[in-house]
Amino acid sequence: MKGTILVVEDDLDLIEIYREILEMHEFDVQTASNGKEGVKKFIEFKPYLVIMDGDMPILNGYQAFKQIKEIDSKANVIIITGFPEDYPKNVDAIKQGLIKIISKPLGVNQLLDLAKKYNQIRVEK
Repeated sequence: MKGTILVVEDDLDLIEIYREILEMHEFDVQTASNGKEGVKKFIEFKPYLVIMDGDMPILNGYQAFKQIKEIDSKANVIIITGFPEDYPKNVDAIKQGLIKIISKPLGVNQLLDLAKKYNQIRVEK
């Protein structure tokens, strides 16, 4: 089994799609449906990659990202969003170490490329 990826998304259908795709390629997948739960799962499972929706209830992806970076400054976090035009929030997050911001929908090949890239970096460390 390859490393653990945490998918944080409030759309339960998308969570299942991402999980199925990643598990078919032998990645271990943990999921959360809001940012607060995502931070807890990050602490519990120490994933090498977090793929997180930017707009969620309870704690949005940007707020959860900041908490995760306080826990682990080297955490690999990617935000997926339907609102890429939210420029000030995006610039601030990138300055704080966000890997990238990707517009929804996240395609299958794009998802697998990210998972493989950051798994390879994890293995090389």
